[in-house]
Amino acid sequence: MSLLDEIRTRLAVLEPVDLSIQDDSALHAGHAGNGGGGHFNVCVVSSQFSGKSPIIRHRIVYQALADLIPSKIHALSIRALAPDENNP
Repeated sequence: MSLLDEIRTRLAVLEPVDLSIQDDSALHAGHAGNGGGGHFNVCVVSSQFSGKSPIIRHRIVYQALADLIPSKIHALSIRALAPDENNP
């Protein structure tokens, strides 16, 4: 299973209505301090984020991916939205 597939599978527990994952690792090749993990941008839209603060939403995403950080995921940018906030 690829790392993108692993991330997608783990975030499936949030029952997302929309999920996009962008692998930006190639843009950061040789980046100082990177022990080999990838750089990813994640946008997840889930009703589980409704009524929760941005910090709690991020914690939920980090919890789902915890054991992948920092070995497989070096950097993670998160956009976590409730369905009523889903705007392009």
